Amino acid sequence: MPIHDWTRVTPGIFHHFHHEWISTLNRSLNSELPGDYYALAEQIAGGMGPDVLTLEARSGNGFEPTGAAGSGQDDGGGLALETAPPQVQFTATCAVERYSQRRSRIAIRHSSGDRVVAVLEIVSPGNKSSRYALRTFVEKAVEFLDSDVHLLIVDLFPPTPRDPQGIHSAIWSEIEETDFELPHDRRLTLVAYSSWETKRAFIQPVAVDEPLPDMPLFVEPGRYIPVHLDATYTSAFEAVPARWRAELEAENQAT
Repeated sequence: MPIHDWTRVTPGIFHHFHHEWISTLNRSLNSELPGDYYALAEQIAGGMGPDVLTLEARSGNGFEPTGAAGSGQDDGGGLALETAPPQVQFTATCAVERYSQRRSRIAIRHSSGDRVVAVLEIVSPGNKSSRYALRTFVEKAVEFLDSDVHLLIVDLFPPTPRDPQGIHSAIWSEIEETDFELPHDRRLTLVAYSSWETKRAFIQPVAVDEPLPDMPLFVEPGRYIPVHLDATYTSAFEAVPARWRAELEAENQAT
């Protein structure tokens, strides 16, 4: 299904769709994740939700990959980055000095005690409605990355004066200097981050009227599962009231 222009409807309509999409994504992730992991919808007021947490059910405080990253072995589940790289338009890499990061690290854990390894977030209009809202979102994203939590961010809203090159540029500029620019004909952003000694970003710009591609959600450095954005988007869109589906689909046809 082609991406709709969600700026044509009120934030409340997108909020309804957002809720349905999160539920659909959560079910899809739990059918795809390796046995040691599970996804859980999470709702926190303000800033980055996050929308869906991927948690590891194993005990222990340290990160112990199930196999060598990129080995291509299936013992850890998912796909190996080295043998099945995500099909995205842009990538970025930043080697972070680990010792300096440890000073202000915040350990992020779920209330059940299971360790958070990844977060999926769908950007809402409110996340970019003011400098404060955007700053809160960006700071939370960087906090997750500093805590070795992988991220997948889906932003179906065009840049604002507060993020003129999109949400990825706003986040990545907090990690290192960047001159990233969105293509002029693709102003919406999908971005997956793998966070460990080396932080990597996999960026896929998209546009209204294009279908959503699968994007990686990393569960270990060098290992990810594909998130089926188009199929879950299509399923969730069916829950939007017919009056608003007709308006969004009419706008798509007009463009």
